[in-house]
Amino acid sequence: MAVRHLEVEVRREPGGAVLDLRGEINGFAEEALDTAYAEAERDNPETILLNFEEVDYINSTGIALIVGLLARARAAKRRLVAYGLSDHYVEIFNITRLSDFVSVFPDEESALSGAA
Repeated sequence: MAVRHLEVEVRREPGGAVLDLRGEINGFAEEALDTAYAEAERDNPETILLNFEEVDYINSTGIALIVGLLARARAAKRRLVAYGLSDHYVEIFNITRLSDFVSVFPDEESALSGAA
């Protein structure tokens, strides 16, 4: 199975900046995540939303990268919100207690409402 490197697009929505994630979040994703996060925080949004709808796979290194984004968000007193996670990854967020610090929503509409 070929690795699908992570692609990230940043867009602005009322209520925050959205990172549309596509592919796999693993050790190869660090540069793409860091670059996109830096672009998203440029306008100093209160909330950054991570859209996982097109993420195929997240390994333990990928979870560590998400924790790194959380640390950056908390240092800037910014909320980090996730949506579009599969049931499996919602469970992983719960097991790792990442969901204690990153609010998880089923879709973009509820994430934007919850971020407001």
